[in-house]
Formats: sequence, structure tokens, C-alpha cells
Amino acid sequence: MVMTNNTNTAAPATTHTAAPITTHSTAPAATHTAPGTHTAAATGTVARVDFARTAPKVFRAVIGLDAAAREGLDPALVELIQIRASYLNGCAYCLHMHTNDARKAGESEDRLHMVAVWREARNFFTAKEQAALALTDAVTRVADAGVPDSAYAEAAGEFAEAELAQVLALILAINTWNRIALATGKVAGTDERRG
Repeated sequence: MVMTNNTNTAAPATTHTAAPITTHSTAPAATHTAPGTHTAAATGTVARVDFARTAPKVFRAVIGLDAAAREGLDPALVELIQIRASYLNGCAYCLHMHTNDARKAGESEDRLHMVAVWREARNFFTAKEQAALALTDAVTRVADAGVPDSAYAEAAGEFAEAELAQVLALILAINTWNRIALATGKVAGTDERRG
């Protein structure tokens, strides 16, 4: 999984791209144990599929969704949404990637530290950002209580309809990336864009 920054700032955009896909693992090489099952030789852990290599059409489709979703959105907002969803999903790989991207784009350390507790630190975020974070929480945790009307209405009050659709698409995209990274065992700090 490779990501680049938004095109709306001087910093490069953070889009997931397929350019060079490398496997970053400190585990020993996998050995074949049964049809369709691979385990790491020394640790007994299951080696995960290289999603970009084995499902390239699907991977490119997710890249396309990600790129289309972020079009026209403020780059700072994009990173806040991606950081919040990654935090909620427990995706250290994406959280590391997006906090670094946000720093490179000029985001303050104070705001980055407050994303995890944004409801208690509203003074760090604009009303628009708060609405996006609330919607991110609701959509990411959709299994808990659906998407409450209050969260949707708050976002609809801050975003024009087309922009709201982009925000929703971005939330869907980062939740997809989080699930890909978690399911395939991506390791935080191994940003494949550097590979």
C-alpha cells in the first residue's frame, strides 16, 4: 500500500498508489504447510497475502476510490479524517503514515495529539473539522449505532452537498485501507512509498 499527499497544497498528496510494492517484514520467510496456508518458519505466525500483488485490479480500484474521494477537499481535513479513522480502527500502519504526512504538510503537533480526544479538545479544531470528525466516528463505528441523524445533520450543516459526499467517500476509503492493512499484517513504520 503506497500513499501520496493531496494535490491541494504545496506538499505532495497522500494517495494510495501501487508504485513499487515491496514486502516489509522482519519475520522469516514463509514455508508452505498445507494447501493455501503459509506460516513463518521460526515463529509459527501466518504470513499474509501481498494484496497489491495478488489482487492488483482490486488494489487499483481502491486507489481510484481514494484519489476520487479526496478531490477538492482541504488537505488538512483529509489527514484529520484519515488519522481519526485509523486511530478508531487500531491501524498503526495507516496512523503512522498519515500523522507523518500531516506533519510534512505543516500540521501542528498539538492538533495531531488532540485528534484522539477531539471531543474534549474542540478548541483545536474548526466547526467544519469537528463535524467531519464526528461523521468519521459514526461511519467508522457504524456497527455500534448506525450513523445517527445528529452526526449527519452536523456535517450537512458545515459542508455543501457535493463536499459532504466527498467527505463520506474519504471516510469509506480510509476505512477500506485500514482493513486492508490490518488484514494483511502491515507493520507500522514500514511506509512502502519509500521502498
